[in-house]
Amino acid sequence: MTNNSPPATRLPEDRTAIVTGAASERGIGRAAAHRLASAGWAVAVIDLDETKPSDIAAEITRRYGSPARGYGLDVTDGRRSLEVVARICEDLPQLVGIVNNAGISSPTPFLEVTYEEWCRVIEVNLHGAFHLTQAAARVMAENRIGRIINIASASAQRGGGVYGRAAYSASKAALLGFTRTLARELGPYGITSNAVSPGSIDTDIMGGRLSDDRIAELLRELPVGRIGTVDDVAGVISFLLGQDGSYLTGVTYDVNGGSHIA
Repeated sequence: MTNNSPPATRLPEDRTAIVTGAASERGIGRAAAHRLASAGWAVAVIDLDETKPSDIAAEITRRYGSPARGYGLDVTDGRRSLEVVARICEDLPQLVGIVNNAGISSPTPFLEVTYEEWCRVIEVNLHGAFHLTQAAARVMAENRIGRIINIASASAQRGGGVYGRAAYSASKAALLGFTRTLARELGPYGITSNAVSPGSIDTDIMGGRLSDDRIAELLRELPVGRIGTVDDVAGVISFLLGQDGSYLTGVTYDVNGGSHIA
């Protein structure tokens, strides 16, 4: 039965954030896990292969002294997602935050994309966020405080045109609607829900390291004059999860260097 006490207004001193898709060496998830640990969070590092998340968790603990654990999980597996969240609650301090960063891209044009590829992208990017968020939100609702961050993409708002095409853009656009609905439904439990929408960030999901020609092409539409870094995104994630982000919910933060100023 859900706790009916008033929502908490302050984050607990000892608190845990889940970060999914956090094992990529050049990824947003890994940078976010480090940034959160440096801000005092315990971190649950999740990725497909348990070895890499465990290595990153050990690295985080050595560097910041923060508790961290790694967990292997295919986020499309709903039953395993429940089990992993239960383990996190046993292993680490109070679960307060989740960053749904795990995702796959799809550069295939719409007229060529197969139904199988379409379903796989939706399954990972959208259904994966559903499974873990529902399990985590039940814990947060009981504790009357929580922070949900969904990593979307500028492709969701501009209809592709960065790297991902129809399947990727559709899955990330769905995350924006999911984010706003959670803000409405879960707000009474002291849970905020926000999205971070990166633009041209130099990560492997952009198809590997960017060539000089690709960088020059991207720079033509970036008022800030540089390609974004994973640390640019991690800083926004840390802010939204922190105490200073407590009055923000249902918001999408565009981390894109001004690439689609309206």
